Amino acid sequence: MTEHDAHPTAQPEQTPTTVPTADSRPDPREPGESAAQPPAVADGPREETRHEDGAQVSTDVTPPGIPDAAIPELVIISGMSGAGRSTAAKCLEDLGWFVVDNLPPALIPTMVELGARSQGNVARIAVVVDVRGRRFFDNLRESLADLESKNVTRRIVFLESSDDALVRRFESVRRPHPLQGDGRIVDGIAAERELLRELRGDADLVIDTSSLNVHELRAKMDARFAGEEEPELRATVMSFGFKYGLPVDADLVVDMRFLPNPHWVPELRPYTGLNEEVSAYVLNQPGAKEFLDRYAELLQLVATGYRREGKRYVTIAVGCTGGKHRSVAMSEKLAARLAAEGVETVVVHRDMGRE
Repeated sequence: MTEHDAHPTAQPEQTPTTVPTADSRPDPREPGESAAQPPAVADGPREETRHEDGAQVSTDVTPPGIPDAAIPELVIISGMSGAGRSTAAKCLEDLGWFVVDNLPPALIPTMVELGARSQGNVARIAVVVDVRGRRFFDNLRESLADLESKNVTRRIVFLESSDDALVRRFESVRRPHPLQGDGRIVDGIAAERELLRELRGDADLVIDTSSLNVHELRAKMDARFAGEEEPELRATVMSFGFKYGLPVDADLVVDMRFLPNPHWVPELRPYTGLNEEVSAYVLNQPGAKEFLDRYAELLQLVATGYRREGKRYVTIAVGCTGGKHRSVAMSEKLAARLAAEGVETVVVHRDMGRE
């Protein structure tokens, strides 16, 4: 596994100089006539132009690009087909980046400008560029030059892999290489390497995925782009009723049927676990609070492992008989515990109201 990391030379900011204006023409006003106030002109850089008669005329100059504070961070993901571009893009998406797949290179500056107009809503953009758009690939260098002229800082991530590893991957999914045509997979790989040769030389980060699995690639991307912050974990806490079936997307399932059922308490039966009296009834049962404390502690351990393995989303299913009382009350309390520990949490009551 090899990794090449280069630091691009930052483009210096060009600050136009303000030049005072002069007018050599005689004053056309009559003696005693007061000078008229000139129209207000917005402050900004001005450029001096000298005419043949020696007069100086200053004109407003609009600097290229967009204000530095509004320019979104840009990462261009490219590399060999089968080397892991999609995995790298999904990793950045999970880290909060706005990801666009297979965008024609000529549209990259337009995408950056749209991000700048989003008032901070799109602060980080990742664009996947590959030879599937080879008709547009020749425009990439021109687009990169355009970005530099607008003082846009961009990084290029290039995913590399050996010919042997790429052949094995294409054969395992039984798909042709996008450039092989009527030839073999190795012919497509060779053609792609030649097309991407200059881009690989310009890359700020080259990751060789020949011996990496998906989790190891995600870990390298996290190390590069997550900064000092730990990758975020998002949790969905879902209450459900066992009589309606298990949630098919559940990662963890817990059963609340060891607690007495409020359904058999006439004054509580009409209400759900969102009701304070129902919730208090459930949480005051023997073992309820102990379960909540210990399960929340267990989830801390599981969440640490999920982050380490690159898992970003977890669904915790909390069940009871009908999904109305016990599971709802415990889901709310469990979600509150997770939120207090910094886990972004959403609560869903799948079966509440179905009875």
